[in-house]
Amino acid sequence: MAEAVRSLERAFDLLEHLADAGGEMALSELTEASGLPMPTIYRLMRTLVNQGYVRQEPSKRYALGPRLIRLGEGASRLLGTWARPVLSRLVDEVGETANMAVLEGDEAVYVAQVPSKHSMRMFTEVGRRVQPHCTGVGKALLAQLSDQRVREILGRTGMEAHTPNTFTDADALLRELEQIRRQGYALDDEEQEIGVRCVAVALQGAPTLTAISVSGPSGRMTREAVPDVVPIMRDAADRFAKDLGPASS
Repeated sequence: MAEAVRSLERAFDLLEHLADAGGEMALSELTEASGLPMPTIYRLMRTLVNQGYVRQEPSKRYALGPRLIRLGEGASRLLGTWARPVLSRLVDEVGETANMAVLEGDEAVYVAQVPSKHSMRMFTEVGRRVQPHCTGVGKALLAQLSDQRVREILGRTGMEAHTPNTFTDADALLRELEQIRRQGYALDDEEQEIGVRCVAVALQGAPTLTAISVSGPSGRMTREAVPDVVPIMRDAADRFAKDLGPASS
């Protein structure tokens, strides 16, 4: 029984290494990253391939498999459900609409939202998928990746201009992401919609790349208000990370 549990732990660790590497690694890279003997890794990866959780490319490299998609979608929905109390408290404290989004593939996907009490048409809604370069949550998600990963994503999605404020140059966006890493929050300064400003922070310790945000009209969510909003959002993110339990350890 103990050996079965150990094998299960090792299999999950290998999946985590694949995810950290962008979803694809060679057997030798997995050996180096995990410290496990190559025969052990080969045996575990064959089991994961047979179950559909990993696939082997023609190049013999291992990649995350399609069966994980269903698990990931279910986990994202649960994550959004668990987040609603935290988002509700954010709405009470800030007075604007609160959102949660995760990175799925090359897109930011909104998995939870609690609207503000102010009546306002909002671009965001649960289930909406957006390019990450032009939203607060999207930039908070990208800032958790390496510059190389970001360039790969931008190369596939392009950088469509939604407003005159949208970043359309990869180098400029990478400089913005470095600033986000330093300051600990992302700002959508009317980059997705004219008249809407958004502040977002990453959710550390979540099972997938996740960010929360508050969005509101520029007249209420002013640049001057941002320094007051950020600490409230960080507290909310910290509380939720603790609520996630072992996933945040």
